[in-house]
Parts: sequence; structure tokens; C-alpha cells
Amino acid sequence: MRDRRGILVAFGLALAAACQAFAGPAAPATPAPLRLPMGYIANVQFAPFYVAVEKGYFAQEGLQIAFDYSFETNGVQLVGAGQLPFALVSGEQVLLARAQGLPVVMVAQWYQRYPIAVFALAEKGIRTPQDLRGRTVGLPGFFGASYVGFKALLYAAGLSDEAVKAVDLGGFTQVAAVKEGKVDAAVGYINNEPLVLRRSGLPVHVLDVADYTALVGNGILTNERTIRDQPDLVRRFLRAFLRGLRDTLRDPKEAFEISKKYVEGLSGENEAAQWEVLQATLPLWQAEMPGRSDPRAWQEMAAVLTRMGQLKEPLDLHAAYTNAFVEEIWPQVERGR
Repeated sequence: MRDRRGILVAFGLALAAACQAFAGPAAPATPAPLRLPMGYIANVQFAPFYVAVEKGYFAQEGLQIAFDYSFETNGVQLVGAGQLPFALVSGEQVLLARAQGLPVVMVAQWYQRYPIAVFALAEKGIRTPQDLRGRTVGLPGFFGASYVGFKALLYAAGLSDEAVKAVDLGGFTQVAAVKEGKVDAAVGYINNEPLVLRRSGLPVHVLDVADYTALVGNGILTNERTIRDQPDLVRRFLRAFLRGLRDTLRDPKEAFEISKKYVEGLSGENEAAQWEVLQATLPLWQAEMPGRSDPRAWQEMAAVLTRMGQLKEPLDLHAAYTNAFVEEIWPQVERGR
């Protein structure tokens, strides 16, 4: 008769080996520092990342995150040059960068809805995109996500560039321009400027760009070399982020409290306003599979940029993004792993 203890030991070793193989390679014992360009100032809208850090999700993956609140274009250039592995960027930046020869790739589309909107005081009577005909619309500048979203809305409504008078406000002064009547409407982020106007007691009508056309929202950028040579780094980073995103969607109040450690002004007089910002942002992230890109949105984004003259030649859109990592990782995260 065989020794049952030997059988149990062998079974235990086999089970441990199988579990380790399923979980993937072990994270480094000492977390590796990783600078992450955020593209914006410290803000409650980055709550999933703050949650992932505070709950130790990045540390469990062997990563020590340092938030870099520099300009979005800086992150694109650094990742494209291979100097940093990741950055947070808007979808149009990916295509514009690839058009310049930068081998960048979006590996998770964090914002499922493009967060840009055109807003106006209710008294202006602007309730549909067609109501913008002949009106003056203010933008922070003729660049970036606001400009792309504005143009996409016009094109979706069948309006020519000449049908609306676009005004460069020379900065992020859209709220003041609308309140003071300098413009009939303005372009901004749906979870920001319209909320500010409403909190001041002014009725506002909002045209949500995502209601009229599908565009690629903000996401996580890496480069072809990192995907090829360090796919496990991509997996570990995305697993930690998606766990933070999952927890934020499930318990926004907890995420808000965690964010107070990273963002000034989330307590006291501004607390209610910033809580409203987070609540308005959550729907922009929600999806059956958070992080997954819609191929149609990439096609529409390319079409808009081409019509704007920002893309001169067709691009291989399939090279600009991949869903492979999210489709592998999200089911694990959803099950609580």
C-alpha cells in the first residue's frame, strides 16, 4: 500500500504550482517606482488610481506609483519615445501621435463616453445641435478634446464649420464667458463647467457629444515595445488599475474619502461640489467590460480628425489600440481576484 502522506504532499505541491501558474509571475519583492503622467491637476476624477494605491493594489503588483500632473502632450511624447511605460491621454492624442510616427497604443479605454459637451444658459434656447446655427460658441482653444468634440458634434448634426462662429477664449474661462453673455454657448467637460453654472443657480441646457457620436475617451497609453518586451508589466499595471476602478464604481463614497488624501479642496465648502463631480463622472466609466474599446469609436474618431485636417493619411486603427489585456484581466477582477 502506498504512503498516503506522500500522495498528499505530492498533491499539495502540484496544486500550489498550478495556482502559481494561474496567477502569473510573482510581483517583485521590492516595488519598482513608476512615474505616471496624468495630463491634468490632482482631481477627484482620478479616484480609481488613488483607490488602487491606497488599497495596495499597485504594491501587490510590484509597482510604486508617482503621480505626475503634467500636460497630456508631455505624457504622449515620453511614452512614444519609450522613456515611460504609461500615461493617461485622450483618444484623439493616440491617433495624432501615431500619425507623427510615435508607436503608442491604448491598452484600456478608461472613459467609455467622450466627456465633452456644449452648454448654454437655458434662456438661449439651445436644445439641439441645430440650434447652434448662427450662434457664437466659446472654446478654451482650438486644440485638444474640447475642440475635437465640438467639431464632431457639428459634423454629426450636419452643420458646416461656417454655420457656427467659434471663438478662442484663450484659456479655460468658459463659465465666465457664458455667464457674462460674451458667447451664446461654450464647450467644456460635461462633469465640470455645466455643474459650476448649475451650482450658481443658473438653468443650463447641455448637449452631450456622446449622445450624438461615439468617440474614444481618455485611456491608458503604452507603446509597442512595452507590449512586446514587457507584457507582464502591462498586465500588472492594468490589473491594479481595474481593481481600483471596480472598487470606485461599487463604493464611490469610499473612493471620495480616499481621494481627500491626494486632492486639495475635497473637504469643507467644496466637498459637496466635488462629490457632485465624482457622481457625474461615474457614468462616463461604466460599461459591461470597463476598459474595453469600441472599434466603431476609433473609426469615428479617425473620420472626424481627417475631416478637421489633422490626419492627412489613413492609419492602421487596429495598431492604435488593443483590447487583449482588458479582455484577459477584467473577468479575473470582476470575480474578485
